[in-house]
Amino acid sequence: MSWNLQFYNSHWSRWDEMMLRPWELRIVLDRSLTVPAYLQITHAIIDAIRQGRLAPGSALPGARDLASLVGVNRKTVQQSYEELIAQGWATAEEKRGTFVSALLPLLENEGPVSGLPTGAARFLLRRQPPDLPFQLTQPGTLSFDDGAPDTRLMPAALVARAYRRALLDSSRRNRLGYGDPRGSAPLRQAVADMLNADRGLNCNADNICITRGSQMGIFLAARLLAQPGDVVAIESLSYPPAREAFRAAGATIAAVGLDDQGMKIDELEACCRKHPVRAVYVTPHHQFPTTVVMPPNRRIRLLALAEQFNFAIVEDDYDHEFHFAHRLLLPLASVHGWGKLFYIGSLSKLLSPSLRIGYIAAAKEVINRAAAEIMMIDRQGDPVTEAAAADIMVSGALKSHTRKVLRIYGQRRECLAEALHRSFGDLVKVTLPLGGLALWVNFAPQVNFPALEGALRVTKVMLTRGQIFATNGYQTNGARLGFGSMNETELQDAVSRLWKAYQSSF
Repeated sequence: MSWNLQFYNSHWSRWDEMMLRPWELRIVLDRSLTVPAYLQITHAIIDAIRQGRLAPGSALPGARDLASLVGVNRKTVQQSYEELIAQGWATAEEKRGTFVSALLPLLENEGPVSGLPTGAARFLLRRQPPDLPFQLTQPGTLSFDDGAPDTRLMPAALVARAYRRALLDSSRRNRLGYGDPRGSAPLRQAVADMLNADRGLNCNADNICITRGSQMGIFLAARLLAQPGDVVAIESLSYPPAREAFRAAGATIAAVGLDDQGMKIDELEACCRKHPVRAVYVTPHHQFPTTVVMPPNRRIRLLALAEQFNFAIVEDDYDHEFHFAHRLLLPLASVHGWGKLFYIGSLSKLLSPSLRIGYIAAAKEVINRAAAEIMMIDRQGDPVTEAAAADIMVSGALKSHTRKVLRIYGQRRECLAEALHRSFGDLVKVTLPLGGLALWVNFAPQVNFPALEGALRVTKVMLTRGQIFATNGYQTNGARLGFGSMNETELQDAVSRLWKAYQSSF
C-alpha cells in the first residue's frame, strides 16, 4: 500500500511538472565566446523574460532537463539558476522547482514586451479596422444581446451521441482528412431537403455550400459579388458585419430607408436610377435589427426591380425557424427559376453558436466559385461536426428540438415586452415581433443612451444600441433587446437593472 502511494505521488508530481512546463526552453550556447556557459544561460533566460517569452510566475525547466537540452552538466544550470535567484529574476520553491519571479527587477520605465514590437504592428496593419460592435460580458452582467439563443436549451446528450457516432464512423471510413470544401455530401443534402420541404426552395446538394456560420456566407457573397466601385444597397438600419463585408470587398454602400414593412422599395428604385446597383442585401423574413416582416407585395416588387436593373439579391434568413405566427411567408429564394440570388442561413442558433454551421444556397456555378474562395481561407469545415449535424437533421431530432424551444422563446418574448411596459410605461414603444429572438424597442427622446453608458456598467446590464446598426448617418433612439439567451427570471432582473440605470443617469 505504501509503495502504491509512493508510486502515485511520484507520478502525480511528474504530471504536475509536465503541466507546468508544456514547452521546452530553447537556449543555444556560443562555444566560441569566453563568457562562461552558466552566464550565457543566465543572460538568455533574462532576455526571454524581458521580451515577454517567459511570464512572471512561469516555471523554468528542471536543471537536469535544461542541462540535457543545452548540452552542459547539471551543475552549470544550477549555477545559472542561483545567479538568477541572486539577481531577483527567479525564485526557488522547495519540492516544486525554479520559477520566474512574480516581482521582476526591471529597469526604470522598462517592462516586459509581449508579442511583436509596436513598430512592426503599425507596419503590418494597413487597413482601418471595421466599425463593428464588439463587447465581452463581464461576470455578473446580464446582456440584452442582438438575438442569441440560450445554449442551456441545447440537447447536449443528443448532440454528444451524434458526435460520438460521427467521430467513430468517420475514423473507420477514413473520412477525417481533407474533403469537399463545399461541405460533406450528407449535410449538404440534408440542408437541401430541409429548404425544399420547409421553405419552398428547389435545390439539391450541388446548390449548397456549408460555411462556418452565416457571417462566412455573407463574406463569401461579398467576395463573389462586389469589387471596388460597385454599389451595394442595404437598409438604413442593418447588420453591421454584412455592411463591413461589402465595404471590405471595395463596394460603396447606399443606404435605403425602411418602415414597418421593411425596405422602402420606392427608395431602392430611385437609388437604382441614380447608381448602377450591383447587389442588394436584405433580411426580409425578420428585418435586422427592427424584426419587421416584408409583405408579399414588396417582395414581388423587389424581385421585379432586380430583373429590371440587373442586380443580385443577398437574402439573409438568419433566424427563419423562430416564427411565432401561424402564417409563414416563404423566402425570396423560393421563387422558382430566379437565379440571381444568394440565400444564406444557419443552424447555429437552433443548437449553439459554438457549432459553426451555416450555408449558402445558390446556383451550382456560384457554389463552385464559393468553394474556390473557401480553399484560400479555410480549406474545409469540420467533418465530424458536419456528420453529427446531418445525423441530427435526418433523424428528425432537430425539428423536434425546434418545436420545443419555440414555445419557450415565445414565452420569453412576451415576458420581456410586459416587463418593459411595466417599468418604462410610455417611455417605450414595443411591437411584438412575428418571429426572431429579439425585440426592437423605440425609446422616448428623454432616454439618452450616451448618458446611460456609465450607469449601465454600474448596474451590470448590457444592451445593443440601435445606433450601431445605422448606415450613413441614420439616427435612431431604438435598441435591439435579445430575449432568447435569458430565462424569464433573468429577463425581469435585466429590465429592473435597466430601469435603475435610467433613473440614475439624470
